[in-house]
Amino acid sequence: MPDWIAVVILGVIEGITEFLPISSTGHLVVAEHWLKPRTELFNVVIQCGAVLAVLLVFTQRLKQLSLGWREPATRDYLGKLAAAFLLTAIGGLLLKKLGLKLSDNATVVATTTLLGGVLILAVERWLRGRQLSDEITWPIAIAVGAAQLVAAAFPGTSRSGATILVALAFGLARPQATEFSFLLGIPTLLAAGGYEIFSAWRHDEIGKENWSVVLLGAIVAAVTAFVAVKWLLGYVQSHTFVAFGWYRIVLAIAILLLLLV
Repeated sequence: MPDWIAVVILGVIEGITEFLPISSTGHLVVAEHWLKPRTELFNVVIQCGAVLAVLLVFTQRLKQLSLGWREPATRDYLGKLAAAFLLTAIGGLLLKKLGLKLSDNATVVATTTLLGGVLILAVERWLRGRQLSDEITWPIAIAVGAAQLVAAAFPGTSRSGATILVALAFGLARPQATEFSFLLGIPTLLAAGGYEIFSAWRHDEIGKENWSVVLLGAIVAAVTAFVAVKWLLGYVQSHTFVAFGWYRIVLAIAILLLLLV
């Protein structure tokens, strides 16, 4: 298979799965079972491409937040986003200092993917018939920030899956939980990407990449992420996350079966 086709496939997978609660890592494990494994720098840059797509989707919302910062409700919302981000950023740096290394073990990824699917089903069952709130409280903001740390420490958890699930467990309505997760993902993922790119530059790894291939993957990821995010924002208006829970369980089983091949 030509390398550019493999890159397009990986870009599509990254774009679709980065913001859906289904574990982008789990999908990449399956893809790389057949395709050439890529560097961490490659994965980070195409992830940034997916984030840029979210910026386009939320252009009006971000404009509203930036222009309306004098309003108490807007400042409160921005403060909660900032608190969740800072919790993740400081916690992430501490984990790095403690020597945390992300496991690329497929069994670990499959286990966390499976556990996430089961938890989605359990939370959705618990929420059945309950009245959900559209107010993002401080406990929700802090819990969502902590959920990002868990996702950062355990590949296969899914950042969006963990943050949305925690917000739902605290009683936040699905559209508001999804929006908060996506908006928080913009600074979080860009900061993580910037850190990895700086680290690669410091260790003279930048020049080792084929940047035409990397940029192709980033563009493909951006286009597919734009479509995926727009679709999910409409989907959660009238649907639960149950289908994603079952999908994760099937994906985890598929990863485990691949280990036996």
